[in-house]
Amino acid sequence: MTTNPIRPTIPFDDDGVHHGFLRLPYSRDDSAWGSVMIPITVIKNGDGPTALATGANHGDEYEGPVALQELAATLNAGDVTGRVIIVPFFNYPAFRAGTRTSPIDKGNLNRIFPGKPDGTVTQKIADYFNTVLVPHADIVLDFHSGGKTLDFLPFAAAHILDDSMQQHACVAAMEAFNAPYSMMMREIDNVGMYDTAVEEQGKVFVTTELGGGGSATAKSIAIARKGLRNVLIHAGILKGKPEIGKSVYLDMPDDDCFVFATHDGMIEPCADLGDTVKKGDCLARIWSVDRTGVAPTQYRAKRGGLMTARHFPGLVKAGDCLAVIADARS
Repeated sequence: MTTNPIRPTIPFDDDGVHHGFLRLPYSRDDSAWGSVMIPITVIKNGDGPTALATGANHGDEYEGPVALQELAATLNAGDVTGRVIIVPFFNYPAFRAGTRTSPIDKGNLNRIFPGKPDGTVTQKIADYFNTVLVPHADIVLDFHSGGKTLDFLPFAAAHILDDSMQQHACVAAMEAFNAPYSMMMREIDNVGMYDTAVEEQGKVFVTTELGGGGSATAKSIAIARKGLRNVLIHAGILKGKPEIGKSVYLDMPDDDCFVFATHDGMIEPCADLGDTVKKGDCLARIWSVDRTGVAPTQYRAKRGGLMTARHFPGLVKAGDCLAVIADARS
């Protein structure tokens, strides 16, 4: 049986605050016996639940990394009952490159689970989390936003699961996060996702989409900070009272929520995030970029609801997701 080569430089089971790395050997042209050093913090105090919190599953998403770096730098062991495992830069090579996927092997960490202990760098990271860290956890929080190509209304999300008790626990954690929006998420394709791997182990899982455009804002980071603390209080790891405000509930009941481009070109948005649209409303027009005098192609809503996500850059390619429309209720 192949053993994953990743080794932690800190203990997982000792009380206290421990900052270190997950060291993944990686031989390359500029370092024959080199390593990928993934920063990690483990904060433990006695017996209790374990939370695993990750950011930069995709390397161009920043709310999670900022909130988790602050937590790692400020949380004291005496404030914790149980354990918090903090990995601000989950796909570290991608994060350092500012790209969605790893520059080493082009691996999309959130599409490569369960990974392989003898595979590529990204596959080894996935396997280590799947076989070592996730089994330790009672609750898993994985931060996402839209990266460079999408922009979202800020929401926390749970999934519809076969196990109704597990789904109820995940929804409760999503509600505890208390983002401005709370989404029952429909994935285009959940094969290979970290979400799926965690949920298949029976864990409580909550994820987010907190903005996008390849950056973060003061508001989106504040949502991440508040939600992180709320989830740790909800899990019984931190004491205190969660900060709870209004959250609009969103649902993606069918594939008509998604609108995809079938043309290359330049996008003209015709609806903005947060707009209420009706079936048939124009969401975007795509203009030709290789000639003048050509009418744009209109893309219309296949259902009514709230404009929840949109394509971010001004140029689009066939196959790009242009918009997501979700049902909304207070």
